[in-house]
Amino acid sequence: MPSPTSITARRYPVVAVCFAAIIFDGYDLIVYGSTIPALLAYEPWSLSRTQAGAIGSCALLGMFLGAITAGTLTDRFGRRRLFLTCLAWYSAAMLAVAAAPTPELLGLFRFIAGLGFGGIAPVAIALVVEVARDSERNRLNALMLSGLPVGGVLAALAAINLQDVIGFRGLWAMGALALVLVLPFAWRVIPETTPHATPTPAHTEQTRTAPLRELFAAPALSGVLLFGLANFVGFLLVFGLNTWLPELMHEAGYSLGSALTFQVLLNTGAIIGGVSGSTLADRYGSRPVAASAFLLATIAIGGMAIAPPPLLMYFVVLLAGAGSIGTQIVLFGFVATHYPARIRATALGVTTGFGRLGAVTGPLLGGILLSAHVPFGWVFTIFGAIALIGGLACLFVPHRTVRHTETSLAPHPGTERVS
Repeated sequence: MPSPTSITARRYPVVAVCFAAIIFDGYDLIVYGSTIPALLAYEPWSLSRTQAGAIGSCALLGMFLGAITAGTLTDRFGRRRLFLTCLAWYSAAMLAVAAAPTPELLGLFRFIAGLGFGGIAPVAIALVVEVARDSERNRLNALMLSGLPVGGVLAALAAINLQDVIGFRGLWAMGALALVLVLPFAWRVIPETTPHATPTPAHTEQTRTAPLRELFAAPALSGVLLFGLANFVGFLLVFGLNTWLPELMHEAGYSLGSALTFQVLLNTGAIIGGVSGSTLADRYGSRPVAASAFLLATIAIGGMAIAPPPLLMYFVVLLAGAGSIGTQIVLFGFVATHYPARIRATALGVTTGFGRLGAVTGPLLGGILLSAHVPFGWVFTIFGAIALIGGLACLFVPHRTVRHTETSLAPHPGTERVS
């Protein structure tokens, strides 16, 4: 295995490849929401909004299982192997999604793809945190995870410009391009960073403890549950808004092109919020930044509920993206720097796995509310109130009273900010 110094020196290529993988992850997830208006208009299937929301949740249910499984396996078998497997898995599955002959098979294939979608993020986060220097962990992690909203922007732009040419199936098939554009570079660049350090007498017993057992031991259990709740809220907002925002805006009287523009702004705001929030977290700690960002989401989504004039609505949607999707990026960093390297990917897998249940809930909730003809403003009010719960969960995560002994390959282990 390469030395810690050589791996840290290669951190920027690793971040770049992980960023590219997360772009496709985000594209594949969010392009479904961009194509919902066209899917609802597809006469051979005659889908209702509730059915479309349920199909959208299939991939997210797969993500729940994929995140927990990959997060646990990568602490045992290595980051590189799991990263390459998840990347190849979800890319190939998108070809099956694009070819699905029935709504039922579309849901099944999106579930299968979701196993890879869910697995890639905890492995990529663990990789970046372990190759980064301590002073830049949150920032590099945020730059890498900003690939998620970048993928969302590309999905919306592709739907605006290409849907009339290649149809919704063509847009789904574009997700498989990661097989040729990212996987070959990942094979060359991604190192193995899984800690294999020999335990010292001071932490021999702790090292022997299985990651899941250590994670769910009494002192750590409340933190896991609160992180899980915060992730549940974050993912509910990410996928609830990305799935239904174009349809909500279309229903509010905007043209389809304008409605998709709001999705571009939502994900652009996420990039700004995720990177700036994580930079602040490196300086001030993740707890106050994550809680404040959820509060911003509450205010901004509440502002969307009153349907302000178009120019103001553009700005409010930008802030909503910063406070919802952007906050999820900050939250990933919060979890990653809260736990030691030996259980980091397991903690990410479990907490984000629970969060993926929120990702399942978001599209379903939006579909149910719209099918029940709940007014436009009340839909956003409900989402805004949910964001407030996420902020409270972040505030109550227990402080780390004892610094964990790190076995990360980054230099100067164990010196990150206590959060």
